[in-house]
Amino acid sequence: MRILVLGGGGREHAIVKALARSPQTPELFCAPGNPGIAADATCLPDLDPVDVSAVVEAAGEHGIDLVVVGPEAPLVVGVVDGLIAAGIAAFGPQRGAAQLEGSKTYAKEAMKEARIPTACYAVLRDRDEALEQIACSAYPTVLKADGLAAGKGVLICETEAEARGAVDIFFTEQRFGQTEVLLEQFLEGEELSLLALCDGERAIPLTPAQDYKRIGDGDTGPNTGGMGSYSPVQTVSSEQLAELSEHVHQPIVDLMARRGTPFHGVLYAGLMMTVDGPKVLEYNTRFGDPETQAVLPRLKSDLVDLFMKATVEGGLANSEVEFSDEWAVTVVLASAGYPESASKGDVITGLEEAALCAEVTHAGTVELGGRIVTAGGRVLNLTGTGPDPATARRRAYDAAESVKFDGKQIRTDIAERAVRRAEGKET
Repeated sequence: MRILVLGGGGREHAIVKALARSPQTPELFCAPGNPGIAADATCLPDLDPVDVSAVVEAAGEHGIDLVVVGPEAPLVVGVVDGLIAAGIAAFGPQRGAAQLEGSKTYAKEAMKEARIPTACYAVLRDRDEALEQIACSAYPTVLKADGLAAGKGVLICETEAEARGAVDIFFTEQRFGQTEVLLEQFLEGEELSLLALCDGERAIPLTPAQDYKRIGDGDTGPNTGGMGSYSPVQTVSSEQLAELSEHVHQPIVDLMARRGTPFHGVLYAGLMMTVDGPKVLEYNTRFGDPETQAVLPRLKSDLVDLFMKATVEGGLANSEVEFSDEWAVTVVLASAGYPESASKGDVITGLEEAALCAEVTHAGTVELGGRIVTAGGRVLNLTGTGPDPATARRRAYDAAESVKFDGKQIRTDIAERAVRRAEGKET
C-alpha cells in the first residue's frame, strides 16, 4: 500500500511515524514534508497541498492508494473532493463538512442546530459594529477571526481597552485577512481536547489530551498554535469519554449527514469543562497539533486500517481503537519572536541526543548546507513516554534540554498538573 500524507509539520511527522508502525508496512510519501519526515517517508517538497489538481496528479503518478490530509487549508479548498472525484481514497472531510473549521460562524450555527452547549456569541461584520458591541460586553471577553488563522486568530481581552486594540488588529490592520469576527463569552474551567474518527455515520472517540495554547508559563501571553500537550487526562474516565463523544461528536456527524455533507476523517472538539458542564470552544476537522504528537505514540491499533475504514460510509462499524496505558507528554520548542514573528535560519544541534529519550517530530525545520535550521514558529516537538506522567514529562524535558538553537522558547509547565494529580496533590 502507498500512502501520501499532506503537510509538513509536527502533526504530519507524528502521523507518518504512526503509519510506519502499521503491520501493513505501507510505503509512505509526504508533501511537502520536512527534514525529519524525510527519514521516515519520501518527501515531495515541490507539491503544494492546497493545489487540488497538482495533488490529484501527483497521487496518480505515484500510484497512491490513500491520501491523508494533515492541515486544515487543503480540506477547506476541497482537496478531498478532487481526490474522490479521481477515484483516490482520501482521509478527511470534503469541503462542505470542512466548513466546521473553515468558518467559526458556520460552526456556531451548526452547534446551535445540533443543540451542543457552547459560549454565547455575536458576529461582528465591521469595525463600527465591533466597537459598539465591545462597549457593552462583559470582561474578560474573546474575539475570534471567522476564517482560518493557523491557531493564532483568537484574542482574549481582559479589558475594553484591550478589546479595542483587538478590533484594530482584525479590522484595521487585517492581520488575519478580510474576515468577520466572533465576539464570544469567556468561559472558565479546564480545557480538554477530544478527537474522534468519523465514517460519515458514527464517531469513535480517541483518547483525550490536554494542550497549552498560550506562549508563557501559567497560561500567560498571546495564543499560539500550541506549546505542548499530554495524554491521557486523569479527569476523564472511559465511561465519561464515551458520554462526552456522544454529546459533542455524534450530533455533528448526524447533522452533517442530514445536510448531505457526511463527515469523514477526524473531528476535533476543543472543550471547556465548566462548572455548568462541558462546552465546545471550537471544532477542527483534522488532527490537533500538538495533541496528535501525544495521542498517536500511545495508539496500539493499526492506523492504516482505521484510516481506510473511515473513508467508507459506515466503515468503522464494530471497530475499536486501543491505546496503551503509557503516558505521553509533548513539549514544543519555538523560535525567537513566536507567535508574533518567527526567526529563521538558526542552526539546531542536539537532535540525536534528544532522540535517545523522546520521540522527536519536526515542525518547522529545513536543511541548509547540510545542517538542520529553524524555518517556522514552532520548530520541534519532543514527546516523552512512560508508565506515569512524571516519567514521561522528565523524558520530554530532558530531550528538550539537549536541543539547542538561538532564541529557543519553551514552556516549563507542560503536564505539571497531571503530575500533581498523580501524586495526590491536586484533584
